[in-house]
Amino acid sequence: MDFCFLAGKDPKFFLFKHFDLFKDFVFFLEIELEDGSFITIRRSVEDATKIAFKQHEAGHQDLSALALAEWGHRDVPFERARELLDGLLDWRALKPWSYRKALGYLLRSQEDFREVFQLRKFASKHADWKPFLAHLLGFDAKLIADHYAKEHELAKKQETAQTIKNELGGSVEDISKIEGILLLKQKDAEKKQVLLDAFDFRAQDKDRTKKVVDEVDERIAALNSERYSLSQNRKKVQASLQEDQILFSPDEAQRLFGEAGVLFQGQIKKDFQQLIAFNRAITDERRGYLQEEFAEIEGELKRVNAELNALGKKRSEMLSFLSGTDVFTKYKQLSDEMVTLRADITSLEHQKGHLHRLQELRAEIRSLTEERDHLQARIEADVDKQNSDQASPFSTIRVFFSEIVEEVIDRKALLSVAINQVGHLDLKAEILDGSGNATSADLGHTYRKLLCVAFDMAVLRAHLSEKFPRFVYHDGVLESLDDRKKENLLTVVRRYADLGLQPVITLIDSDLPVRAEDDAPVFTAGEIVVTLHDEGDRGRIFKMRGW
Repeated sequence: MDFCFLAGKDPKFFLFKHFDLFKDFVFFLEIELEDGSFITIRRSVEDATKIAFKQHEAGHQDLSALALAEWGHRDVPFERARELLDGLLDWRALKPWSYRKALGYLLRSQEDFREVFQLRKFASKHADWKPFLAHLLGFDAKLIADHYAKEHELAKKQETAQTIKNELGGSVEDISKIEGILLLKQKDAEKKQVLLDAFDFRAQDKDRTKKVVDEVDERIAALNSERYSLSQNRKKVQASLQEDQILFSPDEAQRLFGEAGVLFQGQIKKDFQQLIAFNRAITDERRGYLQEEFAEIEGELKRVNAELNALGKKRSEMLSFLSGTDVFTKYKQLSDEMVTLRADITSLEHQKGHLHRLQELRAEIRSLTEERDHLQARIEADVDKQNSDQASPFSTIRVFFSEIVEEVIDRKALLSVAINQVGHLDLKAEILDGSGNATSADLGHTYRKLLCVAFDMAVLRAHLSEKFPRFVYHDGVLESLDDRKKENLLTVVRRYADLGLQPVITLIDSDLPVRAEDDAPVFTAGEIVVTLHDEGDRGRIFKMRGW
C-alpha cells in the first residue's frame, strides 16, 4: 500500500532490493474518495517514477488489463504525481502537510509499534514530526513549528558567536578599549608618516627609498596580517585537538565502583566500551582532519616567516645602501616603527571587526531568546486551553483512546500532553490502575501495541466529520493477547468499521481466539480480503517461492 501511495524509491525496500524478481510487477490501488467516486493508482516496479491515475464511478474495478493510453493521467513524473494524488485525496484537514505525512500512523508495521507517537520514519529531529502530531491532536502546530525554527536560528547565532570568540583567542576585550588603542596607534602612524615624508635624499637614491616604503614595507605589513590570521587558526585547531580527548576509562570506573562496593561489569561495562569505541572512531577521523589542517597551517606559517625574514634583510640592505649618516639612521628607525605600527593597526582592525560582529550577534541572540520565550508562553497557554476544554479535539481523542483500551483490557488509559522545561511537547500514553495512577504496563510490547492501535483509531474517529483519512492498517494486531481480549479488540474494530472507518488488520491463524466448534467463525467471508498459506506458491502473496 505504501508503494502505491507513492513512497520514495528506497533501495532497501524489498521490491527494489530484489529488483530482478519484481521488475515485471505492476501494482494497482483503488481508493474511494469522499464524494463516492474512485481513483486507481498504477505504479510499476521497473518504471517506479512514472505514475498513472484513472478516475471512475464504480468500485472494485480490475484495471490491470487496461491499456496505458486509456488512463486519465499517465507517465506522470513522481513529484507531480504526489501533488496530483494529494489534490485528488483532498485530505485538507492535514494541511499544510502532505497526505504522506499521515501514512506512518495509517500503515503501522511491526517496527512502528515500539513508540506510540514517534514512528520509525520520524527517527530524525523532533522538529520534523512533533508539529504535525500536535496538529493531529488539535494543538496550534504553527506555534510549535515556529518555536523549533526560532530555536534553530538561535543555536546558529550562538554557534557563530562562539566561533568569533575562538578567533579572538578566548580574550574578548571591550570594544571601546580596542577602538581607543586603534585610534592612538593610527595617530602615531600619521605623525611618523609625516616625518618620513619630510626626508629629502639625493636624487639618485629617491627611487630606491620609494621602493623601500611603497613595496617592501607594504608587503611586510600584508605578511604580518596573514601571519596573525594563521596564528589564530592554529589556536583554534589546537583547542579542538585538546577537546577531542576521551577521558572516561571503563576499567578505572570498574575499579572505583569496586572500591565503593558497586558492580560495574557485564552489559553496562560493555555498553560503555562500545560507546567509547564509537566516539573514538569518530574522534580519530576528526583528529585526522584537524592534524592535516594543523600541518597545512604550520607550513604556511613557515613560508610567511621565511618571507618576512628575507624582506627584513632586503629592506635593511636597501636602507644601508642609501647612507650611513644620522639622517638615514633616523629614517631607518622611523621605518621600523612604521612597520610595527601597521602590523598592530591591522591586528586591531581585525579585532574591532570581530567585536562589532559579536556585539551585533549578542543583540540578535537577546532578541531571538525573547521571541522564543514568547512563543513558549503561547504554546503553554494553548496546551492548557486544549487540556481543560472538554470539547476540544484533544479531549475527544483522549476519551476515545481510553474507551478503546478499557473495552479491550478493562483498564483505563491516559493520553497526556505537557510542556517540558525547554518548551517542547512531552507526550505520554499510559495505562492506569484502579486508582487512576499510571503503571508500567504500557512498557510491555503487547500493551504498547494496543496503545498504538487505540491512538490511531481514536485520531481517525475524532476527525470523522472532516476531510481526513478513513482507513488504518495494523500488522499482527492480535499477537500475545489472551482470547477474551482478542474478542474485545475485534468488537472495537467492527464498531469503528460501522462508524464509516476502514480498519485493516493482518494475523496468522494461531492468533485467532479459540471458539467452540458450534460457535460462528471469528470472521465472516465478507470480512476476509485475502487468505495466504505456505502450502505451495499459489498461497503466497506474490505467487512465487520465498526469497
